[in-house]
Amino acid sequence: MQIDPHSALVYVMVLVSASDDDMTDAELKTMGEIVRYLPVFSGFESQRLTTIADACASLLSDEDGLDKALDAIESALPDHLRETAYVLACDVAAADGQVAQEEMRLLELIRYRLRVGRLPAAAIERAARARHQTL
Repeated sequence: MQIDPHSALVYVMVLVSASDDDMTDAELKTMGEIVRYLPVFSGFESQRLTTIADACASLLSDEDGLDKALDAIESALPDHLRETAYVLACDVAAADGQVAQEEMRLLELIRYRLRVGRLPAAAIERAARARHQTL
């Protein structure tokens, strides 16, 4: 299965949001803001977000769907966007103020599959926590 880099980034966000079986409003809002405002999504038609998210959810319902999705993401992302994908995953995980065990496990899988080093990953995770702190 082939997807484009934009779709791969959306897949990463959907995987993390869906990993605990509860796609919260905060996570969905964060995904929408990411697609609207980050330079990596320049030229992306935001109305595609729902179509891509639905395709990802459909893939996840297949046998070995998670592995298929991770394979598609890994194949679609050039090296320079792998840390970016991990940033997006961490932002979605942190969006609702708590990171569930399932989300942590999926972040670990994503980090491994995208070959994001331990130190960069730790910095990305800490930055995501800092960005989503509340008073």
